[in-house]
Amino acid sequence: MTINHKLILKEVEDYVFITLGLFLYSFGFTVFLMPYQIVTGGVTGISAIIFYATGFPIEYTYFFINVILGLIALRILGWKFLSKTIYAFTMLSFMLGFFQQLMPVDEEGHFIKILGEGQNFMSLLIGCIMTGSALAIVFLNNGSTGGTDIIAASVNKYRDVSLGTVLTFLDLVIICSCLLIPQFGEPLHRAYMVVFGLCTMVVENFMLDYLMNRQRQSVQFLIFSNKWQEIANAIGTKMDHGVTILDGHGWYTGEKRKVLCILAKKRESLTIFRLIKMIDPNAFVSQSAVIGVFGEGFDQIKVKVEKNENSIRNQQPAQTAGDTPDSGQ
Repeated sequence: MTINHKLILKEVEDYVFITLGLFLYSFGFTVFLMPYQIVTGGVTGISAIIFYATGFPIEYTYFFINVILGLIALRILGWKFLSKTIYAFTMLSFMLGFFQQLMPVDEEGHFIKILGEGQNFMSLLIGCIMTGSALAIVFLNNGSTGGTDIIAASVNKYRDVSLGTVLTFLDLVIICSCLLIPQFGEPLHRAYMVVFGLCTMVVENFMLDYLMNRQRQSVQFLIFSNKWQEIANAIGTKMDHGVTILDGHGWYTGEKRKVLCILAKKRESLTIFRLIKMIDPNAFVSQSAVIGVFGEGFDQIKVKVEKNENSIRNQQPAQTAGDTPDSGQ
């Protein structure tokens, strides 16, 4: 299979999983949150607030706001990211309208509460677990549901700030705006909506960060074995994974030996352990979690480098007579 074919298959895979994430989001939001008039964050939350107050369809408000944000973010995120974003918020607008058509309504035209009266908090938990998981699926496949996700992705592109942190701040502003809308009734009822909205913010962003960080978590292996070469060959060939060989020196025995150092995704740990055990069941292995791994095959370094820093890096320090190079070893 050529590289172009692999890229095409990866793009198709991204769109398939993005669509599944959008389906899950639309289902959770429409079935479990809307009937109880639960406010959420993001552009979906803004659209819901307008819908609860005026009856204007959520899908239209959501689509119009996203078009505006998409035009603003075009330069920052580029066409490749934005193409998936346009697909996502267009499809989500359609799905939100579609699921509302399927929802049963009472005699007054209000959505039927699936879990029954008085089950607001339980419905909130189920709905936000679904929507938070759906957002993680979309982001992990290089997509965005639009809205404040576009803003969060823009910040995350240049700063090492989690998506959940950015979304939390934006959601807080949106949810607290309910206090200023008299159509929602008495101040006590508006405060009630804000409290429930804050709960949606916590649950949804917790699920988002949990799934995102779990997927990206990395580990470090230090492998001590007399069959180090066979282990390195197996990991390099069967897993197509890089291996670093370090020179070790035993303090007690005084013997020199090789130590294999491997940085890998946590999901690859089981495969690495199996290869080690098949080759040398008596190998000494140390596995530790690492805070972050940046570089090829892992996360990108998201720090802006100013032009003057680039010029400093390219400058070579002058050597004076008598100076000797220091290798740092």
